[in-house]
Amino acid sequence: MPIDIRRYRPNDLAGLIALFRDTVRRINGRDYSQQQVMAWAPDQIDARQWRHRFDNKEVWVADLDGAPVGFVDVARDGLIDMLYVHADHQGVGIASLLLRTVEAGARAHGLLRLFTEASITARPFFEHRGFRVIAPQRVMRWAQEFLNYRMDKALG
Repeated sequence: MPIDIRRYRPNDLAGLIALFRDTVRRINGRDYSQQQVMAWAPDQIDARQWRHRFDNKEVWVADLDGAPVGFVDVARDGLIDMLYVHADHQGVGIASLLLRTVEAGARAHGLLRLFTEASITARPFFEHRGFRVIAPQRVMRWAQEFLNYRMDKALG
């Protein structure tokens, strides 16, 4: 089945929140503690806060048979805040397709670089696609300390 990459629509919100929660719990749990995972992807996620986060970003959704299987958001300055692929659809190229879409849009807008704060889990994905680690960092989020990596990629 072909994956369709399209722009986010407001009626995608609940599905993307569910995809995010499930993916963090099932995939990122191999690199982070149960306490960290539950703080990162709690049972209750504020949909209004997510809607507000998406308001000033380009958000792309990967659809398979009309259901979202991945999404990415990118801010005007090139910050990729979220890139998630459904736990059942990992490793088949969906994240790469989403990232290529973001890169094409960033180049069209004249951006010279993309950057992100990648999880331990996501670091190899970004490195394989030309991002470099600027620095590891420990951040406090949701009363938990997380190791992640500031990374960037020059757009040539």
